[in-house]
Amino acid sequence: MDAAALRLENRKLVAKLVTICVLMVAFGYLMVPLYKQICKATGIDRTRAVGTTNTQVDVTREVKVELLASTAGLPWKFEALDASVMLHPGEFKMVHYRVVNTLGRPVTAHAQWSTAPQEAARWIEKQQCFCFTNQTLAPGESRDMPVVFRVKPDAPRDLGTIVLSYTFLEAPKDAS
Repeated sequence: MDAAALRLENRKLVAKLVTICVLMVAFGYLMVPLYKQICKATGIDRTRAVGTTNTQVDVTREVKVELLASTAGLPWKFEALDASVMLHPGEFKMVHYRVVNTLGRPVTAHAQWSTAPQEAARWIEKQQCFCFTNQTLAPGESRDMPVVFRVKPDAPRDLGTIVLSYTFLEAPKDAS
């Protein structure tokens, strides 16, 4: 191969390498908008709040939430660590309950919740609650369990006090 042909081949190779480098840089810059579009199309866009409705807090009023705890035929110690809390509708609040398994065996139980007045249940929105799953406690085990909830901002203005009550019931033996 003569020198002229060798130079022509080298120029072609350099042109190919420069083209590849330009394409790699362009691809790097296009990755961010491309990634955003893929996330938006698949529903995993982190900028969107999923599952929340009205998150505005009504600071013009307060609701008192009294906290009760009981067991139905289950000899556990179960109590609310606070007797009551005050909150503005729309404001999330965390409260804690404590449970102690006083039996000499492991026990799996489930908490059911209720409200008074009964229609107040529709205005309570829970974000985290031990009542969502069964709780298994070893003999003598004690556990503090949080509940994160709010009274919805569109709750009736005359709703001044809500009683939020949890009752632990032993789960059937085949429950996990």
